[in-house]
Amino acid sequence: MFKKILIANRGEIALRIIRTCKEMGIKTVAVYSVTDAESIHVKFADEAVCIGPAPSSESYLKIPNIIAAAEITNADAIHPGYGFLSENPDFAEKVEKSGFDFVGPPASVIRMMGNKISAKEFALNSGLPIVPGSSGPIGQDTHKKAEEIGYPVIIKAASGGGGRGMRIVYSADELDNAIELTQQESAVAFGDSTVYLEKFLESPRHIEVQVLADRHGNVLHLGDRDCSMQRRHQKVIEEAPAMGIKENKRQEIYAQCIEACRQLNYTSAGTFEFLYENDNFYFIEMNTRIQVEHPVTESVTGLDLVKLQLRIARDEELKIKQDDIVLKGHAIECRINAENSETYLPSPGKILEYHAPGGIGVRMDSHLYKDYTVPPYYDSLIAKVICRANDREDARARLERALDEMYVLGIDTNLDMHRKLIKDPNFIEGGVDINYLENKFKEEIVYHFFGDGDYAAVTGWPNMIQTISDDGWMGIAPSGKRIKMCSLDFWRIENGLIRENWVLVDLLDMYHQIGVDVLARMRELTKCKNLSVS
Repeated sequence: MFKKILIANRGEIALRIIRTCKEMGIKTVAVYSVTDAESIHVKFADEAVCIGPAPSSESYLKIPNIIAAAEITNADAIHPGYGFLSENPDFAEKVEKSGFDFVGPPASVIRMMGNKISAKEFALNSGLPIVPGSSGPIGQDTHKKAEEIGYPVIIKAASGGGGRGMRIVYSADELDNAIELTQQESAVAFGDSTVYLEKFLESPRHIEVQVLADRHGNVLHLGDRDCSMQRRHQKVIEEAPAMGIKENKRQEIYAQCIEACRQLNYTSAGTFEFLYENDNFYFIEMNTRIQVEHPVTESVTGLDLVKLQLRIARDEELKIKQDDIVLKGHAIECRINAENSETYLPSPGKILEYHAPGGIGVRMDSHLYKDYTVPPYYDSLIAKVICRANDREDARARLERALDEMYVLGIDTNLDMHRKLIKDPNFIEGGVDINYLENKFKEEIVYHFFGDGDYAAVTGWPNMIQTISDDGWMGIAPSGKRIKMCSLDFWRIENGLIRENWVLVDLLDMYHQIGVDVLARMRELTKCKNLSVS
């Protein structure tokens, strides 16, 4: 087994990997940015190396710095965790070329499955069911293809992820503009303007299958998860197993995932993600890493996925067989973020008081502690509360108790949102689709429904607080002038659904608050000396 592992990540997942390594007698190396010097993963690791300043581009995404940290500490392997460089094929290649083992699949597999077009082509050729759409990048026949598969359609960035680089199109008149905007967004966000077309499913669920494969030809599935409770394509609540899926369909998709792994020559832990609607699965992507929601699978299987990842990376053969994997009970996970429950703006800051829930069947994955300062530079995830019980309702009730028991003072969190959701009648019933949470939030904002095609204006968060940094960047920054923003929201309703939302912000007042001389700037740009404001 490995003697020492470097963890190329931070926070909760870094700590989770450290815990498994300690149980296996493996020394650990933490890497950290300047702002993460007091993070608990740094304190709990055997060694720690600072790899750069606060911005992730200068630290956690800086490949040479991470490789150098592994070299000076004589690490044997590098575990990427999730996010950051975990699905960067160049990183995986450079790790192995530098003489270290990469805890994950081969770089070639990461590269293929990280591109949505090549992943879709592979899925089609391997027998996985896919959403009807273009066979490759959008071309001259886009309008014809859209008509063939039927509106609504969705334009997706080939290199997209995290809910970015997607645009829904409801008619032919919107198609060309949607393609152009998505291409521009994709070029900026991912450095790749390639986009493709798919049928847009109106009310699917998000179901995923966890797989595990070693280098000796053994491939296992570890059941499925339901990750349909999402906001802006970001998962909020996950559970295992998924409810309401016919057993024959479940076993069929398991078999297809295992066969796909064999054709890929996949190794390590991985996840196939599907949309599920009308008893049909549709492949959307594969995550070639450990996932945020892996604890719910661990809870119902009794397996340590990180431990199995490490053994596979060390070229050990899996000792467990498919018949050994028995799903027991039900598990639900809530993602706790440092963000305002109403505005959903990030809320970095110092933790004044903190209490983690406990008791039978409660798992808490978090790097929080009293007096820790949550930095503004990274993802807002600060904790995961996972509860397991013999059945779903008992797991839900246990989670309700755990959320009530937990408190974090000093920053805003989305705990109140989770407390409401876990008691939501539709969540209790189970089987909500991926649009449920988004529509629920919209209904809370729009207090009246209007006739089809009508435009309506409602006041939008007149007291919402934002921060303007010295360089003019709007968002939550470590310093800057606090301002109040006023806006109007315009909503278009069709068939009882919100199809369009425009926000009109009082920018002039905002500029006045931060001391920007708008008129002087406009005069400079337009060479007009007669500009005035009434």
